[in-house]
Amino acid sequence: MFDPKPKVSPLDPVWDRITEEATRAVADEPLMGGLIHATILHHGSFDCALAYRLAMKLASPEMSEQILREIADEAYDAKPDLTAAARADLVAVYERDPACHRFMQPLLYFKGFQAVQAYRLGHWLYTEGRTDLAYFVQMRVSEIFGVDIHPGARIGRGIMIDHAHSIVIGETAVVGDNVSMLHSVTLGGTGKEDDDRHPKIGDHVLIGAGAKVLGNIRVGACSRIAAGSVVLSDVPPCKTVAGVPAKIVGEAGCTQPSLSMNQILQTTPRS
Repeated sequence: MFDPKPKVSPLDPVWDRITEEATRAVADEPLMGGLIHATILHHGSFDCALAYRLAMKLASPEMSEQILREIADEAYDAKPDLTAAARADLVAVYERDPACHRFMQPLLYFKGFQAVQAYRLGHWLYTEGRTDLAYFVQMRVSEIFGVDIHPGARIGRGIMIDHAHSIVIGETAVVGDNVSMLHSVTLGGTGKEDDDRHPKIGDHVLIGAGAKVLGNIRVGACSRIAAGSVVLSDVPPCKTVAGVPAKIVGEAGCTQPSLSMNQILQTTPRS
C-alpha cells in the first residue's frame, strides 16, 4: 500500500559535519582515502561508523571485528543513549582540546574518545549481565589504549580525557556530566574492601594530570583538582584542591572548570 507520509531521515548535525570534513580531507590527502572511506564515508550514520571504528580497534585473533561490530550494532540499537553520549563526548573534545580542529579527529585518531566509547559498550554489556564480554572489552581497551575503566563504573556524558594515557577508573566510581581529566588520573580504592569503594565525581569537575582520587569520597560539582594531587577526603563544590594530601587552596575560579580547562593556581602574593 502506498504510504503518503515521506520518510524523513533524522537530523544529525554531528554526523553531517563529520562527513563534510571527511570529504574535504580525502581531497586534500588522497593517501588517507582508504581509511577515511572505510571509517566514515562508507557508512550512512554516526552509529554505524562508530561501531565499525571500535570493532576495528578492539579486534584481535581472539575476537574478530565482525563479532565486535555485531555486538556494537546490537548495543546501539537497544540503547540509543550510547551514541547520544558519544556525540556529546565528541563535541566536548572539540570544544575543550585546542589540538582538535575537526569533528572527525576524535573518531579517527583520539584514543581518549575511542576508549570512552569502548567503555560505554562494555558498560552496556555489564548491565545486561554479559560480564565475560564486558571484561573482554575492558581488557582490550587497556591493551590498545592504555586506559583501564571497569565496566561497572558509571560515567556521564560530555566527557573529555586529554591524552588518555594511564587512566584508571574503578568498579564503583561515578563520574558526572561534562567532566574533563588529563592523563595518568586514577579514581581508585584505598585497600582490599569489596564494597562501594571508589570516588564520586560531580558535574563540571576538572581533574589535572597525574591526580589520584582515592576511596569512597565525593568531589563536588564545578571543583578543580590540581595536577599531581592525592585526594583522600571529600572536596566541596566550586573549590580548588592541591597537594599531597590535597587541601583546599582556593575557589574554583569559574562556574564550569571542566569547560574552561584553566589549570593555573592563583596564589595571593605575600605582603
